[in-house]
Amino acid sequence: MNAPHGYLGGLAPVEEGHSIQSLAIVSDAWHPQVNGVVRTLSTTCDILRARGIRTTVLSPEGHRSLPCPTYPEIRFALKRPGETGRALAQDAPDAIHIATEGPLGLAARKYCLAQNIPFTTAYHTQFPSYAARRTHLPAATFWPYIRWFHRPSKAVMVATFSIREELRAQGIGRLHHWSRGVDLACFSPDAPPPPEFDGLPRPIQLYVGRIAVEKNIEAFLKTDHEGSRVVVGDGPARARLQARYSDAHFLGRRTGRALAGCYAAADVFVFPSRTDTFGLVIIEALACGTPVAAFPVAGPADIVTNRVGALSPDLKRAMAAALTANRNDCVAHAARYRWSAATDQFLAGLRPLASKGADQGGAVA
Repeated sequence: MNAPHGYLGGLAPVEEGHSIQSLAIVSDAWHPQVNGVVRTLSTTCDILRARGIRTTVLSPEGHRSLPCPTYPEIRFALKRPGETGRALAQDAPDAIHIATEGPLGLAARKYCLAQNIPFTTAYHTQFPSYAARRTHLPAATFWPYIRWFHRPSKAVMVATFSIREELRAQGIGRLHHWSRGVDLACFSPDAPPPPEFDGLPRPIQLYVGRIAVEKNIEAFLKTDHEGSRVVVGDGPARARLQARYSDAHFLGRRTGRALAGCYAAADVFVFPSRTDTFGLVIIEALACGTPVAAFPVAGPADIVTNRVGALSPDLKRAMAAALTANRNDCVAHAARYRWSAATDQFLAGLRPLASKGADQGGAVA
């Protein structure tokens, strides 16, 4: 079952007396990590603060930490027992949002349940699929933990209709839609091209993102479509893939307008991941006028239409079809994804928490 493409979900009505003036977000994912979770949370925090909402982030930043097994870029904070709860008690926010299922998220969950404080959570990452790729255990091994973690949440925030239906099938309820946005001032078709693209055979096929096993980048690199394959980003799998696919061009990490220029100068953006819940890079590429080729899975299936790209189990076929898309249509499609609207949705999910201790529920089902 698929929602209409570009589905943004309904916003809960604003109730008098239930505005959020202060918020605590608890996240194991934070700067200096570079991923969609961190970008989503940091952008949302910036907008909330600009609206006058006092927003505190409890993260590993400033604390001793240990690397996550098999994923050293992610650090698990080492905090004393009760430290997270004491920080939340001192902050005394109107709402608490637990963004991740890691150690900090667990500590905040424990505190909220012990104090009978309602909270919301988010499903940012296909944790069972990620863990399965890294441990070689079935994804079903990890779903009981996900169900347990989110069960007490007053609203589990999800980015796409497909993920919402998957969580519902797994027995997770109280689901609330929270979409994503793109910075149109940064990501636009007029971004200057990178010098590395000069002279590359066309079409230029681009991947942007973390270079890690769960991103399935090798499915892109082993395609034999004519033209040039370019990878922008960094991660633990880079050295191995760069050695194995020496004909591909690895440019390293790019940000801001330099990243936008890579999107805008490419002929097609390739998104090979099968485990993402959304894919911010998809709408960044579209905002730069670049059509998208991807597998027909959650994330791409909720964003990409045949006017702005192509989905196929055969990635090479998807690339060929995407190359025929109209670049102006891509720009117009991306403009539907606004961070201000996404932040409205986020706040709508928090409204049931405004009356502390009241089991109001009220999340969009």
